[in-house]
Amino acid sequence: MRRWLNCYKLMRWLLLFSLLFTGFAAALELPATDGKSYDPLITGEKKAVVLFFVSPFCPTTKSFMKEINQITADYSDRVVVYLVHSDPEITNEVAMEHAILSEFKATVLLDKEQALAKQVQAKITPEVVVLSPKAETLYKGRINDLYLGPTKRQRAATTQDLRDALDAILAGKAVPSPHPEAQGCKIGGMKQ
Repeated sequence: MRRWLNCYKLMRWLLLFSLLFTGFAAALELPATDGKSYDPLITGEKKAVVLFFVSPFCPTTKSFMKEINQITADYSDRVVVYLVHSDPEITNEVAMEHAILSEFKATVLLDKEQALAKQVQAKITPEVVVLSPKAETLYKGRINDLYLGPTKRQRAATTQDLRDALDAILAGKAVPSPHPEAQGCKIGGMKQ
């Protein structure tokens, strides 16, 4: 009996340990401008989560907001979309104002502790990270090639990197170019 009890205790401990390191500990609740909290790693019934890391203080972000809005409109029926502010200086009011002025319609998250940015290794605004239902990174990088360098802007984008990635993910295929480098501003306060 004593041996069985020790075995039972060991099994409970192993179960708890496995739960902590297989996903339950990875839960990440972030506040949003709508007053609620969300776990940006959960897809629900959708195929992926799209995280747009942005800053209202980055002029490059401003250049992409129209395309971010269009991608949100085109894909939000099949993927979860969040606009993420990871600069600790961004207040709820500033994030709300940015969303209103940019006409962004999806959920806006505040990542003041930069937990999400660190977890998905986001460093630039604007930068996109697309996660699978298992929170695996399927795509990380630019929206398109409008910027070829930090200050080198083309007249128009010639690629649609994020759209191509989302189309591949939704079709159950491998992403053709999963890591095109994002150009823009460093996330404020981010320690490398």
